[in-house]
Amino acid sequence: MASSSKSLIFVSSVQKELAAERRALKEYVHNDPLLSRFFEVFLFEDTPAADRRADQVYLPEVDRCTLYCGLFGNDYGFENAAGVAPTEQEFNRASAAGKTRLIFVKGTDDKARHPKMRALISKAGGQLIRRRFETIAELTAALYASLVEFLDARGTIQSRPFEDRPAPGATFDDIDAGAVAAFVRRARAERQFPLPVDAPLTTVLTHLNLLCDRQPTQAALLLFGRQPQRFTPAAEVRCMHFHGTEIQRPAPYYQIFQGSLFEQVDRATNFALGVLNRGVGTRALSAQAPVIFEIPPDVIREAIVNAIAHRDYTSGAAVQVSVFADRVEIWNPGLLPPPLTPEGLRHPHRSIAHNPRIAEALFLARYIEKFGTGTLMMIRESAAHALPEPDFEQRSGEFVTTVWRDRLTASVLGRLNLNERQLKALPLIRQRSRFSNSDYQTISGATRATAKRDLEDLVSKNVIVRQGRGRGSHYEFKKNGP
Repeated sequence: MASSSKSLIFVSSVQKELAAERRALKEYVHNDPLLSRFFEVFLFEDTPAADRRADQVYLPEVDRCTLYCGLFGNDYGFENAAGVAPTEQEFNRASAAGKTRLIFVKGTDDKARHPKMRALISKAGGQLIRRRFETIAELTAALYASLVEFLDARGTIQSRPFEDRPAPGATFDDIDAGAVAAFVRRARAERQFPLPVDAPLTTVLTHLNLLCDRQPTQAALLLFGRQPQRFTPAAEVRCMHFHGTEIQRPAPYYQIFQGSLFEQVDRATNFALGVLNRGVGTRALSAQAPVIFEIPPDVIREAIVNAIAHRDYTSGAAVQVSVFADRVEIWNPGLLPPPLTPEGLRHPHRSIAHNPRIAEALFLARYIEKFGTGTLMMIRESAAHALPEPDFEQRSGEFVTTVWRDRLTASVLGRLNLNERQLKALPLIRQRSRFSNSDYQTISGATRATAKRDLEDLVSKNVIVRQGRGRGSHYEFKKNGP
């Protein structure tokens, strides 16, 4: 008997002809980690002996089953007084009861089939899609695909990407209509979005592909939900500020930002910029003196919006922004989609969105671009401000972007007592991943011997490190250090 939580699959065929296939099918379902959670298989040959006619046993099992699985071969089987074999009786019973029917036909040559079996195959083919197989491996593979499709159609399992799934229990009351209208207004100004500001809520969500079976999707709730974290608790950004270069517990300054994805980007960016060093420029170009940040705000914002747009929302981990004395680290759960690699992000590359619906909305609001240029902008802007290039890494199932701060502030440089040649070369040294004695000579105008003394002095002062020996040796800027 099938347990109350599992669906019963009734296997129908001529037992003797397809005995191996029947047994293999049952063993496959019962041994598969996924299918065994949802299905049990009925085989007539497993029924204990009883003082009842065979049709009094197998036909009630057809009534009880959820799925009818017909294996049709060459033989038709024993016929009753009306000239109908059990396989056809079972098929007719399942059809009349509206059962889900899966038909698998063995072989491609119908010439050897019994005429009544050919007629049964033709009748089944007029009502549903049949699948053919030659081997047991082909049969079990086809069965697996059909059963997964059945589970997906019933909503038992989800094969859709997370952002396209309906949010269980969500209604249109969970969508902030004001936030949607504000988005449309901005998208019209930034990207010539075609819908009017007063477009109905359902029209906007349909246009953005944020409905599934007339229900808001997970992406719709994340972008425009009143309380997105009620449906996706880990969809938040955790921001921490550490005074040193290592993680300390507890964090001296710690905030968690929830709300919509747009709100998370804005609030997390403001947090990071709020704890970075900044100065005030002159009023030469405007009446108000500009604020000058040690790291360009566009670099910080790009790193945060990328983490929020491309994170894995099925993970229980949150996006994390950690500000240290020498760097800002932005962590998000999930891996880069192939063929992208961390090193590839340093070169022109395609834009491949992990969450395309979310990315499209962020693009329309001009939070991101679609051309894979974000990381290149971060590298370019860091170099323009004499900062080391950002680092991109995969670490234990998470993607990490590290944006480096200027640890060599004016006060630090004053204590180091560097000479004019070293100060002249320092901006370029910080931007390059590696450089040699010859490179330093070109930058500073020093002789080889003088360059060697200057470089060794920078090594002793923890500004650079030497890698290798002899002709193959080179120097690298030390991004983090005293």
